[in-house]
Amino acid sequence: MRYSSVNLQSKKNMKKILASFTIVYASLLISGEIQAQKKPPVLNHIAHYVVDLKTSTDFYMNIVGLDSIPEPFHDGRHTWLSIGYKSHLHLISGAASKKEQDKNAHLCFSVESVNDFITVLKKNKIEYESWLGEKNAVTNRPDGIKQIYFKDPDGYWLEINDAKE
Repeated sequence: MRYSSVNLQSKKNMKKILASFTIVYASLLISGEIQAQKKPPVLNHIAHYVVDLKTSTDFYMNIVGLDSIPEPFHDGRHTWLSIGYKSHLHLISGAASKKEQDKNAHLCFSVESVNDFITVLKKNKIEYESWLGEKNAVTNRPDGIKQIYFKDPDGYWLEINDAKE
């Protein structure tokens, strides 16, 4: 009998200890004292699976204005482009066909002048539109930012805007 009462007491103590630990741990999590990572994650890359690597590479370099960066594969199936500090766009060839993409899933780049960018699109006969789908129109957001939308050769949506930050 004595053995079971000691055992029961130990279980009660263990539950109290566990409850106390849980409360302390939860309060540390809420306060930010404990985090899985010391820094938030940083965007490394976005990958687009493309039908024609040369066409897509030319588009992103000559129309959008991105610079290529070294890629480790050297297999003729990849192009890596810089899209920001330590961030890349990986173009990977091998897609069987273009797929319809939703405009809500888009890649956005900010430029100094949306009007100058539109000149590049017109010169290259690339259609653009407003957010609402009005052809050759610019969206003026309530915060004063101008934006346009257009598709890359594989149908991925891009936004160009003149946001300063």
